Amino acid sequence: MPDTLADAAPRCYWLDDPARPDPLPPLLDDVTADLVVVGGGYAGLWAALRALERDPGRTVVVLEAGACGQEASGRNGGFASASLTHGFGNGLERWPEELSQLDRLGAENLAAIGETVERYAVDCDFRLAGELTAATAPHQVEELTALGEAMLAAGHDVEVLDAAATRARVDSPTWLGGLHEPGGTALVEPARLAWGLREAVRGLGGVVHEGSAATGLAREGAGVRVRTARGSVTARHAVLATNAFPSLLRRLRLMTVPVYDHVLMTEPLDAAQRAAIGWAGREGLADAGNLFHYSRLTRDDRLLWGGYDAVYHWGSRIDRSLEQGRTHALLADQLVEAFPALADVRISHRWGGVIDTCTRFTAFFGTALGGRVGYAAGYTGLGVAATRFGADVVLDLLAGEETERTALRMVREKPLPFPPEPLRWGGITATRHSLAAADARGGRRNLWLRGLDRAGLGFDS
Repeated sequence: MPDTLADAAPRCYWLDDPARPDPLPPLLDDVTADLVVVGGGYAGLWAALRALERDPGRTVVVLEAGACGQEASGRNGGFASASLTHGFGNGLERWPEELSQLDRLGAENLAAIGETVERYAVDCDFRLAGELTAATAPHQVEELTALGEAMLAAGHDVEVLDAAATRARVDSPTWLGGLHEPGGTALVEPARLAWGLREAVRGLGGVVHEGSAATGLAREGAGVRVRTARGSVTARHAVLATNAFPSLLRRLRLMTVPVYDHVLMTEPLDAAQRAAIGWAGREGLADAGNLFHYSRLTRDDRLLWGGYDAVYHWGSRIDRSLEQGRTHALLADQLVEAFPALADVRISHRWGGVIDTCTRFTAFFGTALGGRVGYAAGYTGLGVAATRFGADVVLDLLAGEETERTALRMVREKPLPFPPEPLRWGGITATRHSLAAADARGGRRNLWLRGLDRAGLGFDS
């Protein structure tokens, strides 16, 4: 283990916060509501909040197994992207005829999140900082140039940068070029955003129960009943928002797989260290590899560094013990490779968390039990902002409303499921190895990856 990791706390920096709210009491009775939401991360909290904003007379109950925001919603890098399609390239490949509409809806959605943060006084350091994607290999320069030209042709505000211009923004000897998008991405403190949404829901009359894992879902008259260990909620409608964790609907359990992402946070950088890497714009940063890193600065000048080694465990296993491991040492070495001037910076926190990925990289939507239950899942690491859009889609579907959102092909279509084990493990392992090989071989995709491309399938985080 690198020396810089020796004293790193094995817990999430964002959740290790004195501002963390006190837990809310579990559900202990049988209650009724207009809407029950299962899951207290971004997807569930946005669904509850948007339901209350759209219909202030509605009664809403949220059931969270642990504490709101303690899983993926509180553990990520805090990149709130306007993209609803996991990037312009993925959207162009899958839904070219409606991409301009999707981009507009995504921009409106991100703006609405900023307005929500301001309206409810959520202290999460929301900043429209933009994003820089850096190339670390010659083929990535070519790919970013082509992507930038396509985005410019579609009306996006982007700039293709050479090596010197990229390093002028964020200085790393590994950068060979870049793509800068000054808008389209906001940075937030992710756990604080989740906690702020929790309080906004409660402020509008919603009831949130933590420590209340949902154990069953069934029809109940004209509605549904969701059971917990010590109570139940009978409601006209339910929203399922458990994402990476097993769904109450068995039909969804092959639609996503849980993937572990790992993150480091440094101690605050001093003035000399900040000067050495530049980063005056404080934008979000990612590299252009298939196995990519993401990075950003916090409000007190810590550097977050995560990604690269997305890990799937046999049988879709989820366990707290999987949040720590060899990936942190790998990330620490790669951080020094990217920023040699930070070789002596200590790591204060190391953590991991599980996200859900689907075969098309973007969320999918639907209803079940005769329209009583709605769901969205498969955000594949881009759910910080897209979950708000997903919440409105699900609420539209439950209301039986034909809207601009529900008319989208992206909303009407679903991805192909992952196969059961052992094919799932074998396919994901082959894909990860092939992606790493493509990074090392000038971007050349082998027969396996080309087959997945033709089928419109993939694995990502």
